[in-house]
Amino acid sequence: MRIVSGGVSDVGRVRTNNEDCYRIVTPLNLFVLSDGMGGEAHGEIASALAVETLVKHCLDAQNNPNAPFYGEAQAGWSATLKRLSSAVHLANKNIFKSAEEHPEQHGMGATLTAAWIDGARVSIAHVGDSRAYLLRNGSLLQLTQDHSLVAEQVRRGILTAAEAEESDMQSVLLRALGAQEEIEVDAEEHMLLPRDILLLCSDGLTRMVTEPEIAGTLQAETDPGKASERLVQLANESGGADNVTVVVVRLESEPKGWFSWLRRGAPKNVAGNGSAGGK
Repeated sequence: MRIVSGGVSDVGRVRTNNEDCYRIVTPLNLFVLSDGMGGEAHGEIASALAVETLVKHCLDAQNNPNAPFYGEAQAGWSATLKRLSSAVHLANKNIFKSAEEHPEQHGMGATLTAAWIDGARVSIAHVGDSRAYLLRNGSLLQLTQDHSLVAEQVRRGILTAAEAEESDMQSVLLRALGAQEEIEVDAEEHMLLPRDILLLCSDGLTRMVTEPEIAGTLQAETDPGKASERLVQLANESGGADNVTVVVVRLESEPKGWFSWLRRGAPKNVAGNGSAGGK
């Protein structure tokens, strides 16, 4: 499969600074998104540190397969999922350590959602309430669980989904990078098919735009960059109450015939890397 992607981050219509950060690492087919918290500029520091740590850990492991692992891996995990989970654990340690060393950063933290595609399989590692979605055959499936108070209340039947959307406690996280020295990381793998679309997004999108609107936009706009721009635009048109960051990844069938040989022989594109927020 051929992979095309794009991403956009925007401050929104209410906030004055962007605490979101994202990165697309084209040679690895690695996609990372983080939403920082902590007031003033500290959220920007946390999200940037989360993304930079994860990307560096994964890149370093390509050159040194014996690089150390952090956190516990479950039996049956692929090498890619083990490394991605390890990178999230290391990001947590680095944010926690930075806050300890700099008292003014006390209380800062970040969400982190990452997707790493290896062949027909995607590894997902996740902490917080930024989300990963899969759009397949018109159906939008949330691949991650929100680690928030209201989401937990919905899972326990205390709140309905509609009540959760109206709750004043939506921003209360039960799990975030930097809050404690050790963190529990959600990690799993999914098989991918041609024409699948992956979406990573901060809650600045999902609080402003409904899932049917998201699915419709991803179906209507086949260019990942333009789809990302349109989703950010929709969030801002709905009020833009928070920073909003979107990364769209589209999987396409490799063309057959002589043109495919030209494509395979072409150098990998490394110009698509991007980041926003905390830089």
